[in-house]
Amino acid sequence: MSHAYWYATRGTGIAALVLLTAVVAVGIAGSLRLRSDRWPRFLVVGLHRNLTLLTLAFLALHIVTTVLDSFTPIGIRDAVVPFLASYRPVWLGLGAVAFDLLLALTITSALRARIGHRLWRAFHWLAYASWPVALAHTLGTGSDVRFGWMQALSVGSVLVVLGALAVRLTGSAAPAGRRLAAGAAAVAVVVGGAAWYRTGPGARGWAAKAGTPQTAVATPRHVAAVTRAPQAQTVSDVPSAPFDATLHGHLTSTSAPGGLVRIDIRARTRGAVTGRLWIRLEGTALDGGGVAMNASGVRFGPDAAPDLYAGSIRALDGTHVLVGLRDARGRRLDLNLVLHVDQTTGTVGGTVRAVAAGGDSE
Repeated sequence: MSHAYWYATRGTGIAALVLLTAVVAVGIAGSLRLRSDRWPRFLVVGLHRNLTLLTLAFLALHIVTTVLDSFTPIGIRDAVVPFLASYRPVWLGLGAVAFDLLLALTITSALRARIGHRLWRAFHWLAYASWPVALAHTLGTGSDVRFGWMQALSVGSVLVVLGALAVRLTGSAAPAGRRLAAGAAAVAVVVGGAAWYRTGPGARGWAAKAGTPQTAVATPRHVAAVTRAPQAQTVSDVPSAPFDATLHGHLTSTSAPGGLVRIDIRARTRGAVTGRLWIRLEGTALDGGGVAMNASGVRFGPDAAPDLYAGSIRALDGTHVLVGLRDARGRRLDLNLVLHVDQTTGTVGGTVRAVAAGGDSE
């Protein structure tokens, strides 16, 4: 289910950005009072309002799936109160700012008759402020920002807003000097944003620079887990926790779809359990050989039933790995692994300590 949340978070976030771009463009059209016999102004106003509500709906889904996804330590507070999160605090905080601005715009629009046109108009400008903030959030926190399709979507959104702004300035009654200055400022912001992207989100090592915590960093990239369902074996093949074992195996690194890195560890365990342990990681490569993990999969069991337990990595801290597993009967088991990897030979050694799920790992 965690992978479903991750994909839903990406999809709803991208949809919200596209919708917000449309909100800004339609809002500019409405400010110019564009209309025709086939497209009266009340349709423009209605479209703008409905697009704003739809954007808020997708943002709400984006927040819910982000909070439910166990990969990142993000709570409801982090989604609405800016710059308090432990995960990429600045860039996640910008997302909270964009959401708060859009929410304030919607509330004041509903209270327009009570607060007056002047105050409502002041809040209405927040829609224009929320768009660049939302774009910076998307580029600063998104896992797809180095992909061509995401770059094309971002450039397209910028061009739509710049085009709408150009139309707005052309039809404005403001002095030519002021309009020229506003246009030049918009172009300067775009150029500065492009330069920031090339040296920031578009460059290698951004995940660590952006504030990804160490618990979300593994030893190479984005890992889509392929875990088989646990076989219906008896749990007597594995002793009750706690127990200790040693492991020895090999690590392989391959390219995954979308330009990501996939890490596979296949090891044998000896001690309390003579069996097999399989770990897979996928994520975004970091400078220095690290990986910002997006997904994982783990299987563990005795030789007679190597898929007896299945699950995923719950936390990473250097060479320490916490794994959460479950068997076919729903019985849970946590493994605390300490890994020693020889990058030259690709061999992996280490220790395994099994504890009852939720138990003390010390």
